[in-house]
Amino acid sequence: MSKVIKLKKGFNINLAGKAEKRLGGEVLPEIFALKPTDFHGIKRPKLLVNEGDTVKAGTPILFDKMLESVMFTAPVSGEVVEIKRGAKRKLLEIKILADKQIAYESFPKHSAGDISNLSRELILDQLLKSGLWPNIIQRPYGIIADPTETPKSIFISTFDTAPLAPDYNFLLKGQEAHFQTGLDVLKKLTTGNVHLGLKGEGEVAPVFAQAKNVQLHKFSGKHPAGNVGVQIHHIDPINKGDIVWTVKPQAVAQIGKLFTEGIYDASKIIALVGSEVKEPQYYRTYVGAGVSRLTEGKVKAGKNRFISGNVLTGEKVAEDGFLGFYDNMLTVIPEGDNYEFLGWIMPQANVPSFHRAFGLLSFLNPKKEFVVDTNTKGEERAFVQTGVFEKVVPMDILPTHLLKAIMAEDYDEMEALGIYEVVEEDFALCEFIDVSKHDVQAILREGLTLMQNS
Repeated sequence: MSKVIKLKKGFNINLAGKAEKRLGGEVLPEIFALKPTDFHGIKRPKLLVNEGDTVKAGTPILFDKMLESVMFTAPVSGEVVEIKRGAKRKLLEIKILADKQIAYESFPKHSAGDISNLSRELILDQLLKSGLWPNIIQRPYGIIADPTETPKSIFISTFDTAPLAPDYNFLLKGQEAHFQTGLDVLKKLTTGNVHLGLKGEGEVAPVFAQAKNVQLHKFSGKHPAGNVGVQIHHIDPINKGDIVWTVKPQAVAQIGKLFTEGIYDASKIIALVGSEVKEPQYYRTYVGAGVSRLTEGKVKAGKNRFISGNVLTGEKVAEDGFLGFYDNMLTVIPEGDNYEFLGWIMPQANVPSFHRAFGLLSFLNPKKEFVVDTNTKGEERAFVQTGVFEKVVPMDILPTHLLKAIMAEDYDEMEALGIYEVVEEDFALCEFIDVSKHDVQAILREGLTLMQNS
């Protein structure tokens, strides 16, 4: 294993409500949903089911006409009870009333020792038909990988440094064999290496440390050290024309299970976290689970914000909404719709802040866990250049200059300033510390879309 890569830039947001390493059992909501809005790059979704149809876990539900081989399949078995559309008939949700006992579509089974003998074409075919392919994300652009392309490498980050993030060691406990099989499958899809990013501090779980046929790399530092994009930048940077794929650890285990047991098992362990959760801990459920069932009796009374994902990059969902396809945590914090007089300028001890002028008192107690709400303490204003963005992005990139190039739609500058290497999560801290209150992640996505379509 190579030496530990120590990252000096970044910022940790220490929030109250971290999950205890305890499994609270299985939560099987009545309704699950597949949301096309969870996937970047879907342009022309085509439905394959109607309301009233019955499906199994792994039954194709829709595909994108621009990438017809990639199937999006049902995470559970049951009846399609609603197809929800928005403005201009935009497809928002396909809701499934789940069976009490999940039934699965059958796919070919292979012993773990036979994976090395499988052809790349056979592996692609099984991943595409099963519905697991959307877990493979392409850099640049952060979109679903194109199966006709071959990446120069594949990256998997085995730890998450975002606020209240779950412990991947706990999420994959007991999944060691499936995880290794998943790695063996992924190795057949690239001409280069499969890279595992490991946490540099503390003991590394055997499921990761003993992984075979991969390159291991250790990283230490503040958030976003756990971001796969940061790890790619320091190991195998993306230049113009390069393609790198990324996969989350739980999806790797699901891939392994698909090939050894012949089923698409969309079950996952998720963390229910946040200051407004009575007993933050872990629960087993399935992709697209209903939020109301996950939080029933577990959340403090009051006006709360439900976030599928973490507080920096997650999506606001309604109390009767659904967990996102890629998310392994549900965060509950107070809603911040109250007005604070001079709240944006008064030094405070009860909020985390990167700027010492505003949060000086919070620096006196760095281990304190903060209870935060969603109040931005100000509104969008002129883009103020402070030079702080560069202090929280541990990459050889100038975030302020890149964002301004995007706003100016300067394609050459965007390319020169490294837009191929980043997606929203890599600039999430910039949005958190931005005194101008810009939606930095949305600006970056606009730039990525411009480059992708150019």
